[in-house]
Amino acid sequence: MKKIFLLAIVVVALISCKQEEKLLMATSSTIAIDDDDSKDSIILKAAHVVPTENQLQALKNEFIAFIHFGPNTFTRKEWGNGFEDPKIFNLQNLDTDQWCKAMKAAGMKMVVITVKHHDGFVLWQSRYTKHGIMSTPYQDGKGDILKELSESCQKNGLKLGVYLSPADLYQIENAEGLYGNLSEYSDRVIPRPVEGRPFKNQKTFTFNVDDYNEYFLNQLFELLTEYGPIHEVWFDGAHPKRKGGQKYNYLAWKELISELAPKAVIFGKQDIRWCGNEAGATRDTEWNVVPYETNPHEMNRFADIMEEDIGSREKLYNAKYLHYQQAETNTSIREGWFYRDEDSQKVRSADDVFDIYERSVGGNSTFLLNIPPNRDGKFSPEDVRVLEEVGQRIAETYQSNLLQDAKGPKAVLDGNTASYELLTPTSNEIIINTKSPITINRLVLQEAIQSHGERIEKHLVQAKVDGDWVTLAQATNVGYKRILRFPEVTSDQFKIQISESRANPALANISAHYYNTRPPQLEISRSKEGLLKIAPKQHDFAWKPHGENAVENLNSKTETRYTTDGSIPTKNSKLYTEPVPAASVEVKAAAFEKEEMGSVAAKTFGLLKNQWKIVRADSETENHGADLTIDEDPGTFWQSNSGSNQKHHLEIDLGSVKTLSGFAYTPQTAHADGMIEVGSVSISSNGTDWKKVEDFEFGNLINDPVTRRHNFESPITAKFIRIESKTIAGDHTSAAIAELDFFE
Repeated sequence: MKKIFLLAIVVVALISCKQEEKLLMATSSTIAIDDDDSKDSIILKAAHVVPTENQLQALKNEFIAFIHFGPNTFTRKEWGNGFEDPKIFNLQNLDTDQWCKAMKAAGMKMVVITVKHHDGFVLWQSRYTKHGIMSTPYQDGKGDILKELSESCQKNGLKLGVYLSPADLYQIENAEGLYGNLSEYSDRVIPRPVEGRPFKNQKTFTFNVDDYNEYFLNQLFELLTEYGPIHEVWFDGAHPKRKGGQKYNYLAWKELISELAPKAVIFGKQDIRWCGNEAGATRDTEWNVVPYETNPHEMNRFADIMEEDIGSREKLYNAKYLHYQQAETNTSIREGWFYRDEDSQKVRSADDVFDIYERSVGGNSTFLLNIPPNRDGKFSPEDVRVLEEVGQRIAETYQSNLLQDAKGPKAVLDGNTASYELLTPTSNEIIINTKSPITINRLVLQEAIQSHGERIEKHLVQAKVDGDWVTLAQATNVGYKRILRFPEVTSDQFKIQISESRANPALANISAHYYNTRPPQLEISRSKEGLLKIAPKQHDFAWKPHGENAVENLNSKTETRYTTDGSIPTKNSKLYTEPVPAASVEVKAAAFEKEEMGSVAAKTFGLLKNQWKIVRADSETENHGADLTIDEDPGTFWQSNSGSNQKHHLEIDLGSVKTLSGFAYTPQTAHADGMIEVGSVSISSNGTDWKKVEDFEFGNLINDPVTRRHNFESPITAKFIRIESKTIAGDHTSAAIAELDFFE
């Protein structure tokens, strides 16, 4: 009798494994947690949270473009101040076809353009302001950049999105500005009619809003009705300045978007969230099912989700709602969001961009890469070269599935993410056999998220080598897509094993690929004693590769060549084998494997620091002394005490009189406190009597904390240098410097 009872339990369990979705609950993009839900029932609900159709299509875009273009392109600033004369946007030519061809070559499927950044300047012919393209020399004020881009997108098969900054410094600073003008809320009809500029779309809306929200809604109406289908609306949460307690009526914005752009997702709100950084860093585990205290569909304001752990079981237990909100990993191909110049503004290598692509798209998020047009209205040649190279690598690696003729569950090998193989606790692995041995170093897994949500919590991949199962890679969640990377292996039998999951996992797709490894990226450094070191690049971000240590797995047959005269290295350049002396010099280096050359690394070194001394600093905190600003180690930093204002200073003795062309400031990256946004440089011949040389300004440091260079208007001669802070980013009152460099 006992055996019959146990058999019945097993049968019931197997039936429930096959039919749980039908028996337990329906799927939804948002599921409420009840007061009597147990931890097990909460996790089961999480396993039934699925993306909306718009979110699913946005995930399928995978790799998309960002365009930052405006007055900052011409002022060479990251953030404008709203006082810019529109005529400074002196665009003479524009080639949006060139943009789209380059994006298409990279494999991108959509572009999001900043039609209004924080300065309030608009790139389309708006009826509701003169602060924009209509007041510039471009096409005698009749140009429309958004219109030209929309037409180019349609020709090249790209989707279009718009970035409309809620912050608006022009509306804040202008005496007649609408932002924070303390206007009363009243019923307003959107769009507001403008004589001589009728709308083809005759639909109207009535919202109870103030002046600025009315202005914002009117502009949204223009964007969503006159430029073709819009697939993403991007709301930045940055606020350079506030005024009058201005509040945003996002729920009204959302209603307008859902009615006028029914296929659009909204970034920064309930559809898509920021990854938490602007450097292309990714989490090891990126859950898109996240906890909320209130219903996300009824929220007016969304905070940035910055934590490393955002969707683990422990996080979900305290939720009131479980909500699908996918991550978008954004960074720029150039150092900064806007174009500055071709010489000093660094450009990411194809290695770097391809690596971020694999980590972001292969880590359950979307990759949003910014490409800023230059002052000629084009993408710069180096940016185009990188985009084309990345697109070539993506195509070479992922267009060919090496499991195409393999034997295994048909649902995971048919390339259709709508079909799936539902695993069970007693059958938690899939074995795939190929007709003959194949060599691979990438494996792609996808869950059936549109029907079953995100369920896999831990998995591993093995290959049979010489009769034994060898583990190739292991990772945590899968979601929309997980790309596993590992040293190449040759086998005809592969196993995917799910060791932990939130419910019966539904695998939709398994594919195997081979990436033709290139010579590695390099990084160049120098000791305080002046010894030059060139080594394979260690990534700047604290991410752990999925099953691969990029440095350890570099091909040992590579060699490094370098130059110190600014020229591009060749096979005949100096061979690097060990640290060599290097004073004030520009070093370029590249790795070579046979005849193939890797990306060129470059670094300009300033004066040697071995004779420098810190004369004085206004203050310093424990373990962060002023000497750390000149130790040639960007991982250490000086931090002043917090004060009643943002003024702090540091004085350096260069050892002898030097003639200088400029300096470089490297901010510390341990936290956001202390980044010097605005400051001044003073000089002295005796360390007592000081003469101010000029001010400097570095924008957007908190989100983009990279080394910044300031060139003096004319060379200066001094033995003593004083750096003084005036404005600290984020309204902090402590100054910090990781490294200072001065250039002859």
